[in-house]
Amino acid sequence: MPTTNDNVTRWTVSVSKDTDMALRCFLAQRGMKKGDMSKFIEEAVKWQVFRQTLEEVRQGIADIPDAELEAMINEATDSIRAELREEFSRIHA
Repeated sequence: MPTTNDNVTRWTVSVSKDTDMALRCFLAQRGMKKGDMSKFIEEAVKWQVFRQTLEEVRQGIADIPDAELEAMINEATDSIRAELREEFSRIHA
């Protein structure tokens, strides 16, 4: 969680009383304090965005044959490794 107010946006959200109580109990059982709720929610949102993005990517590549997808991944990996080796060589030359 950012430590300066310049990096923080305040949200007003509504959740059911059951969800509120479940989260507060969950945090309390783990020794977390009220301020930890924001950290928990931020992490939950990040993971949900990641999961949904990953699902969209999976759907987008579902029609690509496995061998072709593997070749594309290998090509991209080789390219990045070559770039990193070149950069490492320049830095340590």
